[in-house]
Amino acid sequence: MPQRSPIISVIGLTKSFEGKEVLRGIDLEIYPGESLVVLGGSGAGKSVFLKHLIGLLQPDEGHVVVDGVDITLAEPAVAIGLRKRFGMSFQEGALFDSMTVFDNIAFPLRRHSGLDERGVAEQVRRCLSLVRLEGIERRFPAELSGGMRRRVGFARAIALEPEILLFDEPTTGLDPINTAAIAAVINHMRDEMKVTAVTITHDMSLAFHIADRLAMIKEGVIVAQGDPESFRHDPDPYVQAFLKGEVPAGEEVVS
Repeated sequence: MPQRSPIISVIGLTKSFEGKEVLRGIDLEIYPGESLVVLGGSGAGKSVFLKHLIGLLQPDEGHVVVDGVDITLAEPAVAIGLRKRFGMSFQEGALFDSMTVFDNIAFPLRRHSGLDERGVAEQVRRCLSLVRLEGIERRFPAELSGGMRRRVGFARAIALEPEILLFDEPTTGLDPINTAAIAAVINHMRDEMKVTAVTITHDMSLAFHIADRLAMIKEGVIVAQGDPESFRHDPDPYVQAFLKGEVPAGEEVVS
């Protein structure tokens, strides 16, 4: 990794729910323009980690520093300003079912951009073009495939032109063809917008298609990280079992 300052620094991040420790002192740096993929099994703490980056959760201990500002200690107005630098795509798109595609994407623009309706319409069309879904503005979410709904969610996430994109399990439930399409769209958005991307997933195909760097969370701690090639050869038994889709030694399958 070249010598440069991180855009996000995660320092000693710890979080518990009802006495169960989900994150246990995570340290991680995220650099401008990179695509970081955070891997881990169900319940490893990936989604909790992601929500701390944008300040949706407060840690029990530790800090998240965004471009020199500690979002965990920031005043509400400062925290809101920092959040505007992020765009987040939630699992399965999280679209408003009663709104058209146009109105879903226009929703943050009408609330936060100051654009008139003509400007909103132009930005909606631009965002749909970036996710390769031109011409579907008047459809409703129920009329879209699962992969299309995810991409509309991406379009809404980039509507305010954020510097940092967060993707929460963007391919869960999708077939291999749609997974490949999602990977291509994520890479296209990064190339066109020059953004930093953080993706959490357990989908190895997606991970190796989009990652500049990978990190593995197990039981609330980072057990491995590195570029894709070094990650493939990481000696940690859990990492190797995860890559191969095997049950790690000493662990049981939970039905």
